[in-house]
Amino acid sequence: MASESLRTPRFPSPLREPILGAFARAVGADLQEVELPLSAYPTLNRFFTRKLRPGARVWPKEPAVIACPVDGATGQVGRVREGRLIQAKGRDYTVAELLDDPEEAERFDGGAFITLYLSPRDYHRIHSPCDGAISRARHIPGALLPVNKAAVSHLPQLFARNERLLCYIDGPLGRVAMVAVGAYNVGRISAAWDPAWNAPAGEDAWVTNRRGLDAATRVYDPPHRVHQGDELMIFHLGSSVVMILEPGRVVLRQDFEPDQPVRAGEVLGTGDVSPHHD
Repeated sequence: MASESLRTPRFPSPLREPILGAFARAVGADLQEVELPLSAYPTLNRFFTRKLRPGARVWPKEPAVIACPVDGATGQVGRVREGRLIQAKGRDYTVAELLDDPEEAERFDGGAFITLYLSPRDYHRIHSPCDGAISRARHIPGALLPVNKAAVSHLPQLFARNERLLCYIDGPLGRVAMVAVGAYNVGRISAAWDPAWNAPAGEDAWVTNRRGLDAATRVYDPPHRVHQGDELMIFHLGSSVVMILEPGRVVLRQDFEPDQPVRAGEVLGTGDVSPHHD
């Protein structure tokens, strides 16, 4: 794992715009959506974790809708069957291994899931897909293997082997597991809902990829309230998010195909918020 003291180099003010502009052009990042001028970002990490300008994303704000939590592209979309998720054609892994919690995994059997990939061009903040409350979260140290197409197709149990930061959102559509998966050069993930968990401090602080940490669970009493569109986590570069939904609560759209572009706030599915589920 990388050292906590690892930082990206600071750019002198006159060089920020040409360096970051060249990087944005190389990866295809849309500078029209960036909150601040390039001169305001002193490091590449600050640019990666940038916010968007106000109004760049629109959220449904409907209790019966699950919205996309990130900008990125779809991977596998499907149903949890006998406790297993699809990683790629011919490869699967278990929810229990992904969550590091066999008991918690049982409640998602038969539910829907979607994997979302973020690339260097994408906006790197993860948002809440629905209204609800976070009562529990977990950090699971692990490997930092690549999560590109070749790795996903050939490395077994990849998402369950890599370092992860996850939280559970309880709301009108039941419990939603939000799992941020680290990857090669993308081990740093911040908890936006709980800044005190991040270290060492400030904008360049994170929960994951710190030496000597064991798996740890945080319990929130009272639970931490979130609204659809609120920031949950921040990737300090692109990686993957696995979102898992309880059975019988949400129907995901049927038009998803692998590598389909998606944007934060886009409707992913609709659900049943009738009282008999409460």
